This record gives sequence, C-alpha cells and structure tokens, in this order.
Amino acid sequence: MLQNKLLNKTLKVSKVTGLILCAQFAASSVFAQTPINLKVDVWADNWFALYVGDELVKEDSVSIRTERSFNAESFNLRLSLPAQINFIVKDFKENDTGLEYIGSRKQQMGDGGFIAQFIDTASGKPLLVTSEEWRCLPIHIAPLNKQCAKSSTPEMSCSHQIIEEPANWKSASFDDSKWPKAERFSKWTVRPKGGYDKVDWSYDANLIWSSDLEADNTLLCRASLTN
Repeated sequence: MLQNKLLNKTLKVSKVTGLILCAQFAASSVFAQTPINLKVDVWADNWFALYVGDELVKEDSVSIRTERSFNAESFNLRLSLPAQINFIVKDFKENDTGLEYIGSRKQQMGDGGFIAQFIDTASGKPLLVTSEEWRCLPIHIAPLNKQCAKSSTPEMSCSHQIIEEPANWKSASFDDSKWPKAERFSKWTVRPKGGYDKVDWSYDANLIWSSDLEADNTLLCRASLTN
C-alpha cells in the first residue's frame, strides 16, 4: 500500500514537472518567433541584394549595370529573431577584367564599399550593424594582375578568378568559420557618395569590404541578427 502511494505521488510530480517544462518551452518558442519591426538602411558601392535566409527581401533599386550607381536604400522589415542575414554585394565592372571606363582616359579599377544597419523601431536601438565581425567571401576577383588596368587591350591582358557560390551558404547552419572576416574602412578611403549622408548612421556601423577594395568585385557577406 505504501509503495503504491509513493508511486502515485511520484507520477503526479512527474506530470506537473512535465507540464511546467512544456509551458516554458512553448513560451520561449512563442517569444523567439514573435516578429519585430526593423528600419533597415543600406549603402553599397555599387549594388546589393539582401536575403533573410534564402528569401530575397530587398534588392538595390538601381541596376548594377549603372556605372555610377551611388544610392542608399532605407526600408522597413518585419521578421522573427534570430535571423540569418545574407548580402550579395557588387562593385561595378564592365566585364571580367574588373575595370570600368574601358577605352577612355578614365579606365581604371573600381573600388567597393558597403554599410548597413538594422534598427529596432520600438526602441530605436541598432540590433545589427556592419562590422569586422561579419564574414565576407570574395567570389569575383579581377584584375589579378593590377598593372593591366592601364592596358589598351585589357580583355587580353587582365586575368580574373571566379568562385561559385558555396552550396547552402545562406543557411543559418552553414559553417562560415573559414571565410575571412570583413575589413573596416574609413569614410575617407571609401569616399561614399549619393545618399550616404542622408542616413543617420549608428556610431557603431562601419563601412566594410574584403581586404581588397579594388580587385574583389563581388562579395557574399553573412551575419546573425539576434535580440
């Protein structure tokens, strides 16, 4: 009889404990999936596409084929945290030489630059900004031989490297630990134009790129957005 009472009591305690754990898990899941409203500001030299996970949520409104496409994009975004933030960022190039103004007196290598911030509209605080903690992989690199920038036949003189986008690189579970960290650049080095000064940038938001502003023409960049 005593053993039966103890067994019943143990079962009741286990049931209560299980219910509490289920309730806690459900509450944490609801909290994690509650969408928040963000104001997002992005400036890129020259073009970007923003993905949340695999979903394309914003693309630069000015075509990458526009030679001097300097503009900032500001928009609202509603999503659940945590979220995987992915960017494809491109500097303008006429072709695989990596050059611009080909055939003119201004023929040269272009240079990139990129800055972004994700602001919680409820608190006004930045939840994510571009920094040296971002991972950015160059996938179009040209010219590899920079002296070709002055060549009269750059299509024949300039060499390049093109790397395929890694499979599933936009996934939150993708291992980017071998990707290089982004490099931070000053405003005086990047010389941002066209809309940059219209944005009230967070003090912590940095202009970033890979280690080579000139030759690295296309980047894949990743960061995690949490609260």
